[in-house]
Amino acid sequence: MIRALLVAVLLLAFGAVRVPIESSISAQHRSAYFHETKLGLDLREQIGQLGFLAALSGFRSLVADVIFIQAHVAWERTEWGRVLLLFREVTTLQPRLILFWDMAAWHMAWNASVAAMRDTTLPNDAMRRKAQQEYFALGKDFLERGIKNNPDRPQLYEALARLCKDKLGDHSAAARLYAQAAKLEGAPEFDERFAAYELSYAPGQERAAYDALLALYQRGSHERLPTLLKRLKILEKKLDIPLDQRIPDHEP
Repeated sequence: MIRALLVAVLLLAFGAVRVPIESSISAQHRSAYFHETKLGLDLREQIGQLGFLAALSGFRSLVADVIFIQAHVAWERTEWGRVLLLFREVTTLQPRLILFWDMAAWHMAWNASVAAMRDTTLPNDAMRRKAQQEYFALGKDFLERGIKNNPDRPQLYEALARLCKDKLGDHSAAARLYAQAAKLEGAPEFDERFAAYELSYAPGQERAAYDALLALYQRGSHERLPTLLKRLKILEKKLDIPLDQRIPDHEP
């Protein structure tokens, strides 16, 4: 007990020294979309005693790394409730680290959701599907909050697009997210292409998808990939595009 109190006092003392420095860079954090949580009782309840002391003392990065390792151990033990709580802590401490948000969503929407469907302790399939949907929602929430803290980074838009596509079957939302990612600095070329692909699977969006795919096709041979050609051919038939306006058949 004495040792714990001594550690707490030392952390707080170190934090007091850092306050002027941290105050001077707070404006830079805000301009970089670093949405820090206010240091109140709500934060104390959310991230636990160790995390709260880290937030006060300036050891955010170190404590976040330790918690991340703990979350990995909890995942290996399939302790999904603990995985959730630990990733809530780590993303609160380090909201600008893309990896933490992405891993949190992956564990919830992919790993925990699969485990829920195999959970023999649940009485029936309906309960298992309900649990699965809840894990999908938790993964989606992590990515949405990650995007709020990192609106200038394409990776989380892409991750949320994959979740919408693979887990929620929402191709329209996936197309919108890929399109948002494509507009950001440093976004890979495939984001724009994937936005058009996803739009081609969205009911009622056939014309918009055809126009987007055709625009890519007209950029040249480097865009004429097998998936693009296949989706264009399908949409030509659905939209009854005149034969003389259709793209030629390409060698496989």
